Amino acid sequence: MLYVAAIATMMLFGCSNSNNKAVDNNQPQTSEAVSFDEVLATRRSVRSYDATKTISEAEVRELLIATQEAPSWANQQPSKYYVAMSPEKVEAVANLVGERNKQNIAGVPVLIVSTYEKGKSGFFRGEQTNEVGDGWGAYDNGLSNAYFILKARSKGFDTLIMGMRDSDALRTLFNIPENETVMAVISLGYRASEPRQPEHRPLEEVVRFF
Repeated sequence: MLYVAAIATMMLFGCSNSNNKAVDNNQPQTSEAVSFDEVLATRRSVRSYDATKTISEAEVRELLIATQEAPSWANQQPSKYYVAMSPEKVEAVANLVGERNKQNIAGVPVLIVSTYEKGKSGFFRGEQTNEVGDGWGAYDNGLSNAYFILKARSKGFDTLIMGMRDSDALRTLFNIPENETVMAVISLGYRASEPRQPEHRPLEEVVRFF
């Protein structure tokens, strides 16, 4: 009898756990089984956010840890991130990205300012190594941002990279050092509706094989 009771208890516990995992549809899809192709296919620049959903600091940290895997010139890792999560800071940043962007990101829970340190990528012993110069810092920052937005999508989040921003005001707001170039503001949240899939140029227009 005790043996039968124990088996019944374990079966009930297992079913209960299984049901609990499937109930909450408001949580991000964090399954690592999502394929990379699916991440690429579903990532969009989202301009409509669900204001009822929040994102934790731990979740943002996980995304930023992923950016540290991005390649950079001689492993200089020039990218820096300034994260606005309090309602006051989010509102302050939203006021500095232009009226159209501000409308697009209404209700988003997190805004992140992306910068890169000048004089690192593209330099060797303080000397510029080729004509691109600090452009390599921007290049590395773009790679880092790409890791961020793709990791975000794999966790069920959505993003928008915004180049229209008041860099001087953002520098003051976050006390960003002068040796850093302010690049973009990235919104992080949950899409409120399915965004349109943009058309892509034919591969033949952008690739040449030799």
